Amino acid sequence: MKKVFLLFIVTLTCGVAVDAQSTTPEAKPTTTIAEKQSSPKPMPAVAPAKSTRGPVFRPTKEQIKEVQAMLKAKTIYTGEASGTYNDETRAGIKVFQKDNGLKETGTLNRATLEKMGIELTENQKLIPVSENSYASADGEKVKEPVKLSSAAPDDDKAKRVIFRATKDQILEAQRMLKAKSMYSGDETGKLDDATRAGLKKFQEASEIKVTGTLNQITLEKMGIALTDKQKEATTNK
Repeated sequence: MKKVFLLFIVTLTCGVAVDAQSTTPEAKPTTTIAEKQSSPKPMPAVAPAKSTRGPVFRPTKEQIKEVQAMLKAKTIYTGEASGTYNDETRAGIKVFQKDNGLKETGTLNRATLEKMGIELTENQKLIPVSENSYASADGEKVKEPVKLSSAAPDDDKAKRVIFRATKDQILEAQRMLKAKSMYSGDETGKLDDATRAGLKKFQEASEIKVTGTLNQITLEKMGIALTDKQKEATTNK
């Protein structure tokens, strides 16, 4: 009887062990490397491209003072030569621009300063004259045809060459006009209103176009030598 009981116990124990081994733990879901690599990544934000802007022409305080003094002498400005832009200065500049064939902007751009005979700084000389600075008789913008030079086919844009008299040439012209009683001011080397008036008298007497500026034909009529740069500009026209 004991043997039968022991046999029953051994059989029961072996059955429990086999049943425990056959039961496996539940498998956990895993993420494969391929799944990780295939998941899309957010794209980095791209900053919008900034628009490039050319150099801005700005007059100096000394130039503004000089302009205010000139406008005051012309009785188109009654304020002080403070070197600061104010409404009265802008109004005077507009009157000057209107009288000299310039677009009425009320600002001191390169064309206006040159028309006034005020010397530019080295940085200002690097900024070209804008064609929008000029106005026609009916107030529209003047657009001059651009001539392409066959001597420089590699140039992307043809540059308009502006004829400018040097300070020494203006001094010489002032001396000559003074000797002819066409100018009574000082020899400053600047194209002020009195000098322009004298040039107009000379041009009229010489039967050439009356402009009040020291252009090539006026210098040649006066017997004043051109610089090499001026000669080169003349040949490239």
